[in-house]
Amino acid sequence: QVQLVESGGGLVQAGGSLRLSCAASGSIFSINAMGWYRQAPGEQRELVAVITNGGNTNFADFVKGRFTISRDNAKNTVYLQMNSLKPEDTAVYYCYADVKFTLFRSMDYWGKGTLVTVSS
Repeated sequence: QVQLVESGGGLVQAGGSLRLSCAASGSIFSINAMGWYRQAPGEQRELVAVITNGGNTNFADFVKGRFTISRDNAKNTVYLQMNSLKPEDTAVYYCYADVKFTLFRSMDYWGKGTLVTVSS
């Protein structure tokens, strides 16, 4: 069993910054991609950013230039640095990991989410 635990959400004013962290623990052989999705009230969950185990990144257009993603493979942890936050960034942010629990088998895991609220 694998658990993803997010931290770092909260309330911030527009223009401010937050850093989200997500640590994976449990029966982990290795982790392929890790990333962040978000879901605003009444909206579908959408990709924010993803990073591969080799460090390649991909970002949604609406966060390019404002958010960065990084990971510490030794700690099985992914980070999301969010700068220049806007009220429309308000959402629950979910951590995602494609975890290999054997050499040949992998499974997607999700965290429970952390709320980010940006006030205007």
